[in-house]
Amino acid sequence: MSHQQDISRLLQGHSFIELSARERAHSLLDPGSSRELAGPFERLYSPWLGTQGIVAQADDGVVICKGLLDGQPAVIAAIEGGFQGGSLGEVGGAKLACALELAAADNRQGIPTRAVILFETGGVRLQEANLGLAAIAEIHAAIADLSRYQPVIGIIAGTVGCFGGMSIAAGMCSYLIVTREARLGLNGPQVIEQEAGVAEYDSRDRPFIWSLTGGEQRHACGLADALLEDDSTLIRQQLLHFIASGLPATPRHRRSQHYLQRLLAMDSSVQADAASARQLFQSGAKP
Repeated sequence: MSHQQDISRLLQGHSFIELSARERAHSLLDPGSSRELAGPFERLYSPWLGTQGIVAQADDGVVICKGLLDGQPAVIAAIEGGFQGGSLGEVGGAKLACALELAAADNRQGIPTRAVILFETGGVRLQEANLGLAAIAEIHAAIADLSRYQPVIGIIAGTVGCFGGMSIAAGMCSYLIVTREARLGLNGPQVIEQEAGVAEYDSRDRPFIWSLTGGEQRHACGLADALLEDDSTLIRQQLLHFIASGLPATPRHRRSQHYLQRLLAMDSSVQADAASARQLFQSGAKP
C-alpha cells in the first residue's frame, strides 16, 4: 500500500476540519492518484511579506493537487487557513487562478477536468493589497470560464470560514458544501463591528455570528447546497454526488434577480436575526 493510500485509509471517517489544507486535498482525491503542483519545494514565497517583517511560507498558503475523483481527472485547490488567516496574495492567488484556467483548457481539449476549491480564507491579504485583489478577480473569471464545462465545487468546513472577495468566489461555485462549523459572509465580524458599531454586530458574540453566517443558516437560506457533519468520508461522498449530477440547470450566480428581490424586501430598520433572515430568503418564488 502506497503512502498516499495509507493516508486516505486512515482519514476515512475522521474530522475534515482538523486536517491541514494538504491533507484535505489528498483525502478527497482517489487513493494513490494525487500529486501536488507548484508545491513547497518550488519555493514560491511571496516577495512582499519578508520586507514587512512577516515570515513567508514556501507554498504561500495554497495547495494545488491534481489527480482523480471517481476515476475522472480533477484538480483541488486548498487554502491553508492557518497561514495568514487563509488570506490570498499575489503568489497563492496566481496558483489558484492558474489551476482553474488549466482545468478549463483541459476541457477545451476534450479532457473533462473538474475543480474543487477548499475555502478557509478571510479574503484578500491586506499586506499585498491590490495584487491580492487582482488575483481574486482572476479567480472569479476562471470559475466563470470553467463552470461552462464542468462543475466547480466549493467546500467550506471551518474554522476560518470564507469572507471577503473569496466569498464571491464561493457564491460562483456550481455547488457549495458547508458544515455547521463553517461561516460565509462578504465582511467578517470584526470588520462589521468596526464600521457599524458593537450594537449592530458584536464580534465576540459567537452564537449570534454563527446564527447569521454559519453553515446551517447559509444552507437554510439557499446559499449552500449541502450541509454535512464534519466527516471526511461524508464530504467526499457528497462531492462525488455533485460531480455525478453535472452542471446545475441554473447556477446560483445566475439567480441575481431572485436574491435582489429578497434584499429589497428586507426592513433594514430592524435588527436582523436568524429567523427573519430565513424567512426573507425562503419567501417568494423559488429561483
